Amino acid sequence: FSNGMKESDQTHPTIRIADSEENALMELLRYMYSGKLTTTEPSLLLDILMAADKFEVLSCMGHCSQLLTSLPMTTESALLYLDHPCSTSLSAEVEGVISAAKEFLANKYNDFAKFQHELMNFPLAGIEAILSSTDLQVIREDCIYAFMLTWARERYPELEERREILSSRLLPLVRFSHMTCTKLQGILACSDDDIDHEKVTKRIAEVLLQKAYPKQMEGALAADATTCWQFTEREYKYKPVKLVAFDRPCPQVIAYLDLTREDCSRLFRSGHAWSHDFRLAGWKGSIYLSPVCTMNEQSKLSTFGLQLIGFGSTDLTLDIEFAARTRSSGKFVSKYSCKHTFTSAWLKKCDDLFGVPWSTFIADDNLFIDGVLHLRADLVAVQQTDQLQA
Repeated sequence: FSNGMKESDQTHPTIRIADSEENALMELLRYMYSGKLTTTEPSLLLDILMAADKFEVLSCMGHCSQLLTSLPMTTESALLYLDHPCSTSLSAEVEGVISAAKEFLANKYNDFAKFQHELMNFPLAGIEAILSSTDLQVIREDCIYAFMLTWARERYPELEERREILSSRLLPLVRFSHMTCTKLQGILACSDDDIDHEKVTKRIAEVLLQKAYPKQMEGALAADATTCWQFTEREYKYKPVKLVAFDRPCPQVIAYLDLTREDCSRLFRSGHAWSHDFRLAGWKGSIYLSPVCTMNEQSKLSTFGLQLIGFGSTDLTLDIEFAARTRSSGKFVSKYSCKHTFTSAWLKKCDDLFGVPWSTFIADDNLFIDGVLHLRADLVAVQQTDQLQA
């Protein structure tokens, strides 16, 4: 030893290692004399990397890191790297291997619904890597919360351990700011012992304050670098909406829906997207916005459309206006309006909201402000049934 460790000044140094470290230490000594390793097996390479980190053999650390990141990554090897016991302070080489494993899992399992059953068998470290990803494709954030509870109950049968894992490791990964109102109400009303209700209530209060007063909370959010990413929207299949609602002089709701250019590109000839559901005061039912890409059968040209979909039990007459914000005016500009009476399940759509072909729409920087399309739907109940009046 000649790198400044305490053994460097000892004539006959004595080191203590665990039995599990013996093979890795022997490989490390072999490398120190020959510059070579005799294995490419991921598990042993990781053990050697940890031993090299422990004894500060920098050249071996770099060699092991290079070998590990060059090997084909698999689910098994990625979980091995993440689940391997490590010291609290990790070298850049060890961090590099762990980061590569996290990135692999996040990319491979980014379709949450497709792999949800397989993820039930993953260890905690793997779950954390996947649910930390902003690129995770999921129906809505509600699904993440429900999955966490189910996974934790199956993985940790002891209540205290489960409660600790949820509180300290998993719940911080939930993007409460993008959950539906219905789900947030359910969480606040729940008396389940699995979660620390004081912490969860505080977290929900923080995100609601941020949503209600974004400018006032901007400084506090930027100062807390550990939580600011939790406000970032994932790849939701049901898009969150911002709402302004009135019940007088007549029921009215204004819904704001933001779509990135990437969101719109995914619509091209592949279908449609949905917003979170919302409600109109006094009407028993749910309303959705659904952006679509539609093709004109005669011209074969595709256009951007917007649908309004409702499911309820009573008739409803609405004044409807669809608008989009433009860069040139800085305001929302009306693109479509109508008056329509609906019964039970209904759909009202505008197949060509902007009056231009898809290629022109998707490239229009006057509509996509910093890459985001801002849509607004203004719904006013103009004719009320007896049930709505009641």
